[in-house]
Amino acid sequence: MTFKKMNEGLWARSARALAMLGAVAVLAACGGGGGGGSAAGGDGSLRVALTDAPSCGYDHVYVTIQKVSVNQSATAADSDGGWTDITLSPARQVDLTALTNGVLEELGTTPLPAGQYSQIRLVLASNTGAGASALANAVQPTGGALTALTTPSAQQSGLKLQAHFDVAAGQMADVVLDFDACRSVVKAGNSGQYILKPVISVMRRMVTGLQGYVTTTLSLGSTTVAAQQSGVTIRSTVPDSSGKFSIPYLPAGTYDLVVRSDAHATAVVTGIPIGTATTVVNGTTTAIAPPASAMADVTGTVTQSSISGSTTVTTVLTEAGARALQALTGGPTIELGNQPVDSVLASYAFHLPVAAPVKAPYVSSGSTLSFAPDAAVAGQYTIQVQSPGRATQEKPASISGGASTSVNFGYGP
Repeated sequence: MTFKKMNEGLWARSARALAMLGAVAVLAACGGGGGGGSAAGGDGSLRVALTDAPSCGYDHVYVTIQKVSVNQSATAADSDGGWTDITLSPARQVDLTALTNGVLEELGTTPLPAGQYSQIRLVLASNTGAGASALANAVQPTGGALTALTTPSAQQSGLKLQAHFDVAAGQMADVVLDFDACRSVVKAGNSGQYILKPVISVMRRMVTGLQGYVTTTLSLGSTTVAAQQSGVTIRSTVPDSSGKFSIPYLPAGTYDLVVRSDAHATAVVTGIPIGTATTVVNGTTTAIAPPASAMADVTGTVTQSSISGSTTVTTVLTEAGARALQALTGGPTIELGNQPVDSVLASYAFHLPVAAPVKAPYVSSGSTLSFAPDAAVAGQYTIQVQSPGRATQEKPASISGGASTSVNFGYGP
């Protein structure tokens, strides 16, 4: 099978993976009680919490939440009936960068009539003016100053999330909103400004997941650990100061664990099963220690062409996203990065290891992992881009010689 065929449709599978996380939130009982509990007379209740994937390149990402609203109709507008609110009074500012490694921000509970629910809206407060104290939503790039996050014009009615969960009479449904700050914060050219384009998935709060350790000799702040399936990141996190990582709330299945850290090769543990409990990948004495590696950049832009009279006009395509993939010998394909392009320049940039990735099969819980380098794919990547309503494009990118490279994409008229 060719690399192209292996990766054909990965964008679609990525979308389906997020949909799956919402779909598995067809929530059965998690037991009643707990902060708001269950109501009588055929009602159940809903508990909502917030978590985050790693926030790449940012010391802080703040959002201020006013309320969470739910409706049984997937198409209900904010002016329609049937909405039930969890109101946070006063509105609560949350630093998304603190919500990794299984940490949750509890947003509250509410009684709900038993039935099926298909929509959640997360309503954020607006920035009220200049100055850090007035910034409800803001980002602080690593080493930079706190900067306002421009929020979508539809912010007043909330961020619409398709959820699909059940509330049973006398029971509590548990929902976790996974706010992917890394993919949600978009740079606006050279203006120094940032735009919030939220990427949020809805998942069931489950006891299943992965946990293990990476060596503390890594720069833990630049280290990410991802649970992937078929080259799609389902959930990811950063290790704590002891090197421990925890990726909870994973549906049952088989996963590949991908460890990335600046100045190191990628480490991959394949075939990790998730059943009805947390799978322990390894312990402190067998912490994952990827070998050192030089790094190089793959950068590029995404453009579109149109015909105006007899002239072909080329402009940047800012509604696009880019992914960096690597096909390991014998599988799997892994994802090394996933980002929206710059909202002004339509550019992307991936910082990738030159050295060969190392791969180990999962054997049993806590056992020693036997890593071996995959020399044949050292420095060999594929960049994929996709824009709504347009075909996915992919091109090879080689940094095997240690030099950075540029890979540009263009869509015709």
